[in-house]
Amino acid sequence: MSITTWNPWRELEAMRERFDRLFSELTRWRATEELGIPVDLQETDDAIVVRASLPGVRPEDLTVEIRQGVLTIRAETREEREETKGTWHIRERRVGTLYRALTLPAPVREDEAQASYEHGVLEIRLPKAEAAERRRIPVQVRS
Repeated sequence: MSITTWNPWRELEAMRERFDRLFSELTRWRATEELGIPVDLQETDDAIVVRASLPGVRPEDLTVEIRQGVLTIRAETREEREETKGTWHIRERRVGTLYRALTLPAPVREDEAQASYEHGVLEIRLPKAEAAERRRIPVQVRS
């Protein structure tokens, strides 16, 4: 029987490796569940403009919603079934639900929002709402 000295650094390193494995598995699982959508969000004097890259997504598989200042984009990508025989060397294109929710930086007129889709780019134009004026509220003193 041999006696070894306890090394706390070795224990911490082992714990870090376990966490790395755990997060790697969670990331892989999450990637198959929901994929993010890359977006550009621009604010102009009169509107908020959002452009989202959605290559290969059919327009009928897109859903755009806005509610209480949060813009939600959801898209479905489907797997193409090919009956060709052969060996895959690289297969990186993913299928599943793409999802993105954005809190808008300014109030908008939700009922006047417009969306267009061309060449895999979704553009959403949201006219800004008139800025609410600050109003002074008189304070009543009760005796």
